[in-house]
Amino acid sequence: MKIIVVFKWSKNPQDARVGVDGSVDWRGVKMAVSDDDPAAMEIAAAIAAGGEIIGLTLGDGDVAWAAARGAASTVVVTDALTDVDSSVTGAVLASAIRRIEGVDAVLIGDSAWDYGVVAALTGQLGWPAVAGVVSAETEQGCLRVTRKMGSVSQVLEVKGPVVLAVSASRDEQNAPGMKEVLAARKKPVERLALADLGLVPVAAVNSRGTRFPDTPPARIIDGNDPVMACEQLMAALRADGVL
Repeated sequence: MKIIVVFKWSKNPQDARVGVDGSVDWRGVKMAVSDDDPAAMEIAAAIAAGGEIIGLTLGDGDVAWAAARGAASTVVVTDALTDVDSSVTGAVLASAIRRIEGVDAVLIGDSAWDYGVVAALTGQLGWPAVAGVVSAETEQGCLRVTRKMGSVSQVLEVKGPVVLAVSASRDEQNAPGMKEVLAARKKPVERLALADLGLVPVAAVNSRGTRFPDTPPARIIDGNDPVMACEQLMAALRADGVL
């Protein structure tokens, strides 16, 4: 089985500088590993079954990160801009993935930092996708994927190629030591440019302003009990004056 793990594809919102006028300054902020990236690597190792794990990243981050956690090699798109919108980032990742033959699964962090990249990547590839993945295993040529939605866990059987958006349930338990990091720097790294992917660099997105939404946050109703869910929905609609 050949698996690609996408890592360091978004920026940590805590690194942004917010001005008094609400403007957001991302200058000097690099792609950062999210809490979900180590979990994606753990699941990749669990389903690889002696196959190949390839790390995929953008920009000028640490290309040895995935290699130190078991990836056989790493692909990096060196001139991909990190201050563009999610659709552009998804298109760059998808183009890099399509260059690699025989991919069975792509694992990517279901990061709260930038949900849009996961959706854009899946749409560009045109593959089935499972979000909220917390574990997976191989069984008789299929992947048995466990995902968590609210308080409910579901087990799905899927066949590749497929995108698994991984959600971490805990912090990384076994971070690599210096020995693993040094050995990782000797593993193969393929450096690509946007031109190699047939893509044209896109100018940075300019923010015209930032403000809070006019409506309150959405309320999520647990659908585990359909009758209770309907009652809660009707009560919420009446409270908001819709009914």
